Amino acid sequence: MPKVSSLIVPYAAYLRVYEPLAAFPEPERTHWARYARHPEHPSYQDELRRSLADLIPTPPIPVPVHESGDAFVLDLDGVTYVCPWRTRLRGWQALGDLAEELPPPVLDAVLPPVLRRQATQDYDRWLADHPDARPWIRTATWQVPLNWFVLVTDEEREYDKGSADADDEPPVPVLRYRTPMVQARRRVARGLRALREAVDEGPLIDGLVDVGRWLEEFHPRSLVEVDYGGLVHALPAGDLEGDHSAADVAEGIEALRGGDAARAGRAYGRLVERWRTVRDLRSAN
Repeated sequence: MPKVSSLIVPYAAYLRVYEPLAAFPEPERTHWARYARHPEHPSYQDELRRSLADLIPTPPIPVPVHESGDAFVLDLDGVTYVCPWRTRLRGWQALGDLAEELPPPVLDAVLPPVLRRQATQDYDRWLADHPDARPWIRTATWQVPLNWFVLVTDEEREYDKGSADADDEPPVPVLRYRTPMVQARRRVARGLRALREAVDEGPLIDGLVDVGRWLEEFHPRSLVEVDYGGLVHALPAGDLEGDHSAADVAEGIEALRGGDAARAGRAYGRLVERWRTVRDLRSAN
């Protein structure tokens, strides 16, 4: 399948749920079974490039006109897992968050109010017919949210430096975590108990509650993936290889559970220092 462009889009990380084929009703199950047998599938970079290409025309296209028929596919231990892109649904939802990300003059310049209003109306009409719709993918820009790391452990960390291909393009490293859904849900519950015993409220608790509710929407035998995605291009290679953020989050929560505020503070400090490079790069843009 041809790529839209060779442009590397560096700013997005992903939280994905892969459901077994059995979780999908017909005729969608048959569609994904056929799709999974295709020898090649597009990458997350292809999805981003297509979305960015929609913003180039005048007027721009804030949300795809049609829903994507693509997905990420995993074959593990004889089981096929599928993570549908659902780009149109995610585009609608992301559009609603833009007001918190961009100043009004910038937002109006990028996406005029009339286009945003039309997209919102389209979403409201679509949602009335699909009240239970939810995405299989969550996206974060210029960061991996700390609550995502609660779902995984350092033992599930997969790091690959990558290798150059035949076209002499630079190697593309991969840093991700994968875990069974049942483990992710247990870690959410344990993490929430520890945090609520240590602090009354906070963004980490709120984010973890939100993620936990989202995970409950999926098949219990699904797989959960935290993928650094394009952020691997925003982190120096040495920093990327030494990145064990899930271990630091786990240590911080364990320290809070044991009443060791100093140890929890040190773990949090390591996280802040590690992500300073990416935060500074975001500010530069």
